[in-house]
Amino acid sequence: MLVKDIMKTDVVTISPLASLREAMQLMRSRDVKSLVVEKRGPHDAYGLVTYTTILRTIVAEEGDIDLINVYDVCSKPAISVHPELDVRHVARLMVNQSFRRVLVLRDNELAGILTRNDIVASVLEMAED
Repeated sequence: MLVKDIMKTDVVTISPLASLREAMQLMRSRDVKSLVVEKRGPHDAYGLVTYTTILRTIVAEEGDIDLINVYDVCSKPAISVHPELDVRHVARLMVNQSFRRVLVLRDNELAGILTRNDIVASVLEMAED
């Protein structure tokens, strides 16, 4: 099984200049736990912001969700894989490095996202067949 077979292509993105409040509102309205932070230019990298990132910023740093931009707190560069990679390799990477999600890039452009839940769901689905 390849990454492209189980990745989600409907990826929710956000501007790097958006505030944490805007990020939280978007996450809530789209019912997602993470957002891909768009590149600021052709030589930039994608970032990733999660609920954990936001909570850590708000609680640990006593940050103001209206004054802090997503770009300031996102994980960047986000770990990415190619859509033609075997899922077993990605699963091993995710477990060994404690990643919950990875971006899928094709020609250095966003093609999708793959989470641990996606992998587990596909394994369970195969087991039921």
